[in-house]
Amino acid sequence: MPAVFDWKHTVVERDLDDLQHVNNISYLKWMQSAALAHSAVQGWPIEAYRALGQGWVVRSHQIEYLAQARLGDEVVVRTFVANLKKVTSLRRFHIFRATDDIVLAKAATDWAFVDFTSGVPKRIPVDVASAFEIVADQE
Repeated sequence: MPAVFDWKHTVVERDLDDLQHVNNISYLKWMQSAALAHSAVQGWPIEAYRALGQGWVVRSHQIEYLAQARLGDEVVVRTFVANLKKVTSLRRFHIFRATDDIVLAKAATDWAFVDFTSGVPKRIPVDVASAFEIVADQE
């Protein structure tokens, strides 16, 4: 099971803004898709969280945009879990263009583990936490 996970995407027209480069909202969508895909390959697809009645919600995002992506570019969203605490986890992302390895953005999402019905934060279950290896930041 990969501690560092690569999610790949080819930029399509719906990803673009009026300046014809990737809209900032698209980066957020890619980050979420990468996080969900990584969780699924670690044995925790969304259906497993639904069955548990608990799972992750976003507390905050931080994104630093470094270069532009355009229509047709193949991008890689590299993601990994940087820490797991009692009820929160920090996931990092390095987003780069596949053809030349130019870093397009660096980002992080702070997640909280909650009860889906009440919204109350819950301690991350051991079986969830043990599915993810903590990885030091990758440059």
